[in-house]
Amino acid sequence: MKTCTFFGHRDCPDNIYPFLYATIINLIENDNVTKFYVGNHGNFDNMVIKVFQELCQLYQCIKFYVVLSYIPTNKGQLNTFISENSLIPDNIETVPKKFAIVYRNKWLIQHSDIVITYITHPFGGASQFAELAKRKNKKIINLA
Repeated sequence: MKTCTFFGHRDCPDNIYPFLYATIINLIENDNVTKFYVGNHGNFDNMVIKVFQELCQLYQCIKFYVVLSYIPTNKGQLNTFISENSLIPDNIETVPKKFAIVYRNKWLIQHSDIVITYITHPFGGASQFAELAKRKNKKIINLA
């Protein structure tokens, strides 16, 4: 069983949704990917969450988690779907808040075999972490 994570630009266009959906289905059906992690910042992450709101009903064999970079201070900060499927990396509470997303993203790479990205330019956080995943010999699938 394999694990997949996601990195994409915050301003990812909605028209990649069908490609994202099809790519995830392909990984489930053909590559034995059963666990998925995603962050919770920006349009790309929101699109991934939306895909899994549908796919978790169709594929009982998969697990999907929203990996948070901050410990929520109140329940109102999370919607029901995310709170039921969220996790926080170990020891993130010891990381200064301005480095929490970096810590979380490194955790995502460490705990994944495959990384699906939407990268259109070589700068910014999504690009930086896709490069790190590549250096760590993770399989990269860029939807751009």
